[in-house]
Amino acid sequence: MLLLTPLFGQVDKLKQPDNSKPFVLGLIDEIRSNELKEIRPLNIYFPDGYNPEDTIKYPVIYLLDGSADEDFIHIVGLVQFNSFEWIKQVPKSIVVGIATVDRRRDYTFPTTIKEDKDAYPTTGHSDKFIAFIEKELQPYIQLKYKVNGSKMIIGQSLGGLLATEILIKRPALFDKYIIISPSLWWDNGSLLDHAVSRFEDTDVYIGVGKEGLTPTVAPRVMEVDANILAAKIKNLKRKNVNVYFDYLPHENHATIMHQAVYNAFRLLYSKALSD
Repeated sequence: MLLLTPLFGQVDKLKQPDNSKPFVLGLIDEIRSNELKEIRPLNIYFPDGYNPEDTIKYPVIYLLDGSADEDFIHIVGLVQFNSFEWIKQVPKSIVVGIATVDRRRDYTFPTTIKEDKDAYPTTGHSDKFIAFIEKELQPYIQLKYKVNGSKMIIGQSLGGLLATEILIKRPALFDKYIIISPSLWWDNGSLLDHAVSRFEDTDVYIGVGKEGLTPTVAPRVMEVDANILAAKIKNLKRKNVNVYFDYLPHENHATIMHQAVYNAFRLLYSKALSD
């Protein structure tokens, strides 16, 4: 007992006041959408030095599946790391994470495949989500935050399908596209046969892992579909349109997102930051 008394006394002296406080990564905003008839949460990351009173404006990265428990936190980590002063791979950027409500509803166009209609009854409303991005979200971000004219979209899987649909039908909405493991099997690959709207001055990254056959009645190979998409855009031979196809054989559909975005940043920004 005599030996333990000094020990307890030392522990008591080591007690410190509780100075803990929240670690803040960004802020949660929300936008009321007339197109979608709902309120959409937005997770916003600001680069180091961001000041709403300053004249400096920043590029915007729009992230699909941008909830805190989806891809927002790890993609923000990549953006922050790559924009450190001693790295300068990516310009300091604002990240807008569009939190998910119903991916199948928002990211897919109408399908002719009965099995998919029956399995996913809410599907087929990507037109409304694209209208939300164009008419409501982008103007809202432009008005409220210090942004310049550079806009990137990142989407994976069904999010990659939506990003591809925007690239093909409304390409001017973004000047940089990161499309990862796109679910081009949707509606038996009909998007690959769609005519591409005219566009210029755009960078496109398409990444795919070792993913194999699609979960469809008529199986397709995701790697092949992604390659077809890349070739389709390259063959347009449009002015200042750069297409990068990236096959990641050590990644699968579940693991590819982080590594692919890292690779995309290196490819899409290498020339711009070296000029």
